[in-house]
This record gives sequence, structure tokens and C-alpha cells, in this order.
Amino acid sequence: MGCVRVGVTLEEERGMDKIDQVADIISASKKVVIFTGAGISTESGIPDFRSPGGIWSQYDPSELTYQMFMSVESSRIKYWERQRHMWPLISKAQPNAGHRAIDELYRMGKLDCIITQDGDSLHQKSGIPEEKVIELHGTWTRALCLTCGARYPMDDIFPRLEAGEKVPLCEKCGGIMKPDVIQFGQALPEREVSEAQKRARECDLLMACGSSLVVYPAAQMPLTAKEHGAKLVIITLSPTPHDRYADVVINEKLGVTLTEIMEKVRS
Repeated sequence: MGCVRVGVTLEEERGMDKIDQVADIISASKKVVIFTGAGISTESGIPDFRSPGGIWSQYDPSELTYQMFMSVESSRIKYWERQRHMWPLISKAQPNAGHRAIDELYRMGKLDCIITQDGDSLHQKSGIPEEKVIELHGTWTRALCLTCGARYPMDDIFPRLEAGEKVPLCEKCGGIMKPDVIQFGQALPEREVSEAQKRARECDLLMACGSSLVVYPAAQMPLTAKEHGAKLVIITLSPTPHDRYADVVINEKLGVTLTEIMEKVRS
């Protein structure tokens, strides 16, 4: 007969069992890939894109596509206006418990890499080396010249926006600049996609954290890992299309869940 935890509901008991399962899988793994989406940063105060109150509830995505940015001045102005509003929030955000738990996994020597859809650099702020983070969708922390390819820290560009510059131009060649993130309609960077696919094929565990897993080709990475024999764990608030392929699915907040998992791994 199994033991009964006094004062614990059946639902809580099942959640504890899943925490134990994931901790056991991590303990048995040597090459862990963490795949993160916007959900991991919401606990740091950065809104996600698709939820009520998210970024796209404040802007019309059709006006902010890559094609519109490249061809219409008013779209470029609107895109940079959004950046001006978002940057103070992103620049001041700090890693939360979820980021710190992943950093602990890195310090244990089990983390192969992080494949992220985020562009806030909170993984790097938490202590993860730059070379361990594959940013599939670019980063909000830089601006890119579309003519010569020069990159500038967003901290250097933001004062120009505050001073009234609508669309910053490159100081080296005078070309149009954009935040160094992937827009709708823009191809993902080939090098990063290729490297992410390679890491997904070679890992023995992929943990998808805070992603809706609906945006391709990024959402293919967990399936690639599973197809090549890795364990798949999905931790996010809401169900995803990939849940049926996962070894463990936990629909809870990331910070507390990852913290509890790492406590079990340590014990």
C-alpha cells in the first residue's frame, strides 16, 4: 500500500509525483537542452505576446511585419515607438526563480545549451555564458543596421529615441536600423537554427519551459529531440500541441516548479 501524505490533496500529490519524475530524469541525464519561450520571463515582469494583456493586444501585428518595416516609413516609426516603450521594462528586468534554477543546472555541468525564443537576455543576466544561449528570435538588447550590419547596444540607441529620433540611422553608414529581433515575415537566422537543430538531435533531455510551442520552426526543436531518443518534459501554464509526445507535462508556474525540481535533484 502506498503512503498517504497527510493534508495533501490528490491533485497536489500528482504534482509532487511529476516533480519527482522530472528530477529523476534530470539526474539520469548528461546533456540537457532547455527550450524557453516568453512564459519564463513573465515572472520578471515582461509580458508575453499572445496572452490577454500581452504585447500584441497593444499593437496590430500586421502593421509591424518585416515587409512593412522595410517598405513603409510609418511602420518603422511605429516599430521603434514600441521599442521605446518596451526598453525600460526589458532593461530593468531581473532573472526570476526559473532563470536561477536553470543557471543551477548549468553549474551542475548538465546543461548543454539554452534554445530560446526570448530576446530579453535574462538567461545571460542569470549567469549563463553567452555561448550557451542560442537566440532563435534575436535580441531586444541590440540594434542592427540593415545596410552594413553594424550592431549597437540598445542602451546607446535609447537616449536617441528619448531625444525624439523616430527611426535611428547607423552612425557608420547612415543606413536604417531596427531592433535585432526577428519580426513576423522575417526568416530566422540560419546559423542559430542549424545549431539549435544539432543540439536538439544530440541531447538526452529537452525541457520546454514557458512556450506555447506553436511558432515554427522553433517549435520543431522539442519534436526533433524526441524523435532522436531524448526525453521530453514540458512545463507551461497552458496545454500545448506537443503534450501528447512528452514524457512529463506540468501546467504550473515555472519559477516555483523549476525551483522544486532542482531541490529534488540536489537531494
